Amino acid sequence: MKYYDQISGQSIHRLEFLSDGVFAICFTLLILDIKVPIAEGIHSEHDLAHAFATLSPKLAAYLLSFMTLGIFWVAHSAQFYYIKKSDRKHTWINIFFLLFVSVIPFTTAFLSEYIAFKFSVALYWLNLFLLGQMLFFNWRYVEKHHLMDENIEQKRDIGKAIRRRGIIAQICYVAGALLCLINNYLSIGILMGIQAGFALGLFSRRMKNNKK
Repeated sequence: MKYYDQISGQSIHRLEFLSDGVFAICFTLLILDIKVPIAEGIHSEHDLAHAFATLSPKLAAYLLSFMTLGIFWVAHSAQFYYIKKSDRKHTWINIFFLLFVSVIPFTTAFLSEYIAFKFSVALYWLNLFLLGQMLFFNWRYVEKHHLMDENIEQKRDIGKAIRRRGIIAQICYVAGALLCLINNYLSIGILMGIQAGFALGLFSRRMKNNKK
């Protein structure tokens, strides 16, 4: 009889369902931090426009994190397209990845509330860094323990593309975060630009087919 550690965490489909569920909840939670301005004290169009303008930090943080979640969901699903099986350790790597996904609504709210403070930017960047590290570690584990579909061609090129994407992302995030030493709003703007670049595929490089 196999040990429990050898038989648990085998279902790749339940892991995907859990991941999609956590991402879906976090997408929804982001918008709940943005509250409609209270009607009391608003007596004119100018008052309403001013009240809406005060929401700009929260709206900016919302947009940033919505793209962040989208990028990491796409990256996670891209890896799972090539993963055929799982084991207990691989399952727990992904559960810890989801831990940092679930923190995004909090770090987003913290950033929007204290947008002028460098600590809030650093905390948000740390969240991105840990997400990237867990995703990178997940793929390394998959390669090392042969969890990929054996019938997939160009495994080496696929692995290189995934690792390269992770490295480029981390470098860009570090650069964006360090700009908070100059100006917080510049740092957040650059981070939003980086996320938009990833979402639009501006940092991607087409994988060349090796023809013999």
